Amino acid sequence: MTNGLARASVRFRPASFVGTLVALLLGAAVVVACGVLLQTGLTASLAPTRYAAAPVVVAAEQSVKFQRKIGEDTETEEQAVPERARTDAALVARLAALPGVAAARPDTAFPLPATDRAPALTGRGFAALGIAGPGDKLVEGRAPGANEVVLDADTAHAAHLAPGARLTLTAPGGTADYRVSGLAAAQQAGPTAWFADATADRLSGHPGRIDAVAVQPREGVTTAALAAQVRQAVGGEARTFTGDDRSTVEHPALGDARTMLIALGGTFGGYATMTAVFVVMSTVALATGQRAREFALLRAIGATPRQIRRTIAAEAMLVAPLAAALGVLPGLALARWWFGQLVERGAVPADVRLDVGPLPMLAAVLACTLAALTAGFLAARRPSRMRAAQALGEAAVEPPRLGRVRTVLGLVFVAGGIAAAAVATALDGAKAAQTALGVVMCFMLAVALLGPWLARAAAVVLGAPLRAGGAPGSLAADNTRANARRLASAITPIVLVTAFCGTLLILQSTVRHTTGENVRAGVTADHVIASTGPGLPAGTAERAARVPGVDTAVGVLRTGVVFENAGQPGSAPVLGVDGDPARLPKVLDLGVRSGTLADLGRAPDTIALSATMADAFGAGVGDRVKLWLGDGTAVRPAVVAVYDRGLGVGQALLPRAAVATHVTTGYDNQVLVADAPGADPAAVAAGLGALTGATVTDRAGFVAQADRDLEISGWANTVMAAVLGGFAAVSAANTLVMTVLDRRREVALLRLAGTTRRQVRGMMRWEALLVASTGLAVGAAIAGITLVPVARGVANSAPYVPPMLALPLAAGAVLLCLAATGAPVRALLRTRPAALGAARQ
Repeated sequence: MTNGLARASVRFRPASFVGTLVALLLGAAVVVACGVLLQTGLTASLAPTRYAAAPVVVAAEQSVKFQRKIGEDTETEEQAVPERARTDAALVARLAALPGVAAARPDTAFPLPATDRAPALTGRGFAALGIAGPGDKLVEGRAPGANEVVLDADTAHAAHLAPGARLTLTAPGGTADYRVSGLAAAQQAGPTAWFADATADRLSGHPGRIDAVAVQPREGVTTAALAAQVRQAVGGEARTFTGDDRSTVEHPALGDARTMLIALGGTFGGYATMTAVFVVMSTVALATGQRAREFALLRAIGATPRQIRRTIAAEAMLVAPLAAALGVLPGLALARWWFGQLVERGAVPADVRLDVGPLPMLAAVLACTLAALTAGFLAARRPSRMRAAQALGEAAVEPPRLGRVRTVLGLVFVAGGIAAAAVATALDGAKAAQTALGVVMCFMLAVALLGPWLARAAAVVLGAPLRAGGAPGSLAADNTRANARRLASAITPIVLVTAFCGTLLILQSTVRHTTGENVRAGVTADHVIASTGPGLPAGTAERAARVPGVDTAVGVLRTGVVFENAGQPGSAPVLGVDGDPARLPKVLDLGVRSGTLADLGRAPDTIALSATMADAFGAGVGDRVKLWLGDGTAVRPAVVAVYDRGLGVGQALLPRAAVATHVTTGYDNQVLVADAPGADPAAVAAGLGALTGATVTDRAGFVAQADRDLEISGWANTVMAAVLGGFAAVSAANTLVMTVLDRRREVALLRLAGTTRRQVRGMMRWEALLVASTGLAVGAAIAGITLVPVARGVANSAPYVPPMLALPLAAGAVLLCLAATGAPVRALLRTRPAALGAARQ
């Protein structure tokens, strides 16, 4: 019986089940897309190429580990370091002495900018020749001496260079003239220059430290045996890599890519999946609730509560797996587009491939089916248990009160949202931003549970203005008061669109606005020297200061630090200052609150903090703060100044000498130049360009070197808003269409009572406007409660709402409601009232 009823319901109530199918399809697409990204992040790998002939590679840990006590347990968390961590060069000799090691070769790479005689090169020590295998060897000439270099054969021939030729090369450690002593085999990694090991150590910018050690075994020694020997020898000083894990040493960007994909697919995917399940359950509950009369009639003819529940389960099993399966292809298309955009923006290496496995698809089908089953059972629980006469009465008139459990849960989620928003005020920027979607989700669940209360409140507040609109407005006011549950079903998706999109987009606009304000007010330099290559050579600021007409030249090296705040790891962009810090205010006005930037020059263990970071540390001038430099080196510098303008400029300032040996590439990113009074700006810019050979722009050029993580984060927020907002918008339209089509008998009665088509359309328009205005107001309130503490933590400012963002969002919600209501109403009005009233529900 139950299977027959289920099939009949699907066949004879197509509008209700089409709406359910659309919600399930979209939910499955979102779950599949996020699941594929998460799976790719967990499994992403690249086959080693440079280290293919070295079965074991030793390199430093690329993260900082934090341990904290939770009760009696100890939990370890990791924070990836923003720069490349390196290991001690003395480790090479220790590994070379192991009985199973045939060769232990140190490997260090540093970029050499292009010159008029040679392309951009990668500098290495000559001891690294041979890492790629037997073919990686000298093919002409001899090994390099103190002022000599070996080039790969392809580069030398293309540049018409032969042994004995001379060329000038610039490295992080300085610029000098070198003689070509020999040629090596062509390199898969691209143009390469090998220096004498002592020279390479000095030029790398981090003497005594190396990127990795490639270990090759003696004949007969297995990889497992070799790895065991190496692990015992290095202890906790470094990590041992084998198999495809070697690619993470060869391609450091792979680790960052994994982290981003896991964050998008896991963190955002969790919220997206919750939203999808939430929307699916809301839609299924609406569709089931619309059939209360049908369930009452079934009870009247003898159907048991168990049979009704089994019918609902059969319907879910008929519709949910099919809808979820149909959502797989759109989900895969969304995942491929999303992944392609990340590759295009450089956040994921181009050789990484999207991992499309069955688990995300199975998870989507399972989640949607369980959501449909749960929602159907909950919606039919009350009518299936009632006596037939009571069920028929409640099917005709909505119950006046919400259930106790629903009310209590709704109030609990309201309290949870307020508590989470309060907690966000005590967190730093990154952690505060991570709470945003959690706060929104709490309030959204509260809206779903307490929706009828909101609908009745909206009907009371807006009732008088609606009645001023004549008969259509009066009908709309009476309808909304009498059918609050139906109105709540339509309002909830609009709240979802407004709250999610508003939170994500306004948070991003606040960051951009504050960044722009800080750069405009803080960067007072007349010229900015930047490089299109890896960076500016050492001493550029000093040489720029000698150009006629220049008053001050200060170099900045962009890096990052890792820190701990409230037991949670975090990272922040910082600037290493090259030059006299006392002259820094002439090119950077950071709004110093306390202390003086001039004290940055008194010792290398000093730091100036932005107000945001100072608050996170709870530190002031004179205090020492614990943090880790870009490569994971722990330091405790003394705070000498606290300033306001950190976002977009730098959350901390350190002497360049303190960070130069702890960065991936030891080049200055920019030099900020202030003209002397009365100097000709054009002449100064020309002199700077001729001296450095780099790009010279005005202060707007400072933005071109903005924090890359901030840019990727902004793009990710926009995409998340588009995905969640688009999903919620389609779901809102779907809900409104289902609600209107379910009112065919009501429309027929109004027409038979003498109401004109125009008045019916007017009534529906007023109801659509009430839905839109209520949804926008509640969604804006949720976004506001969420954004005030989050914006304070992220940007140290109030939320910034650009008119060109708020107005289209509001207009879009109104047009969506009008369109989703108007189209089905016109379709109903094309049918004669008598036929419409007699039609199947």
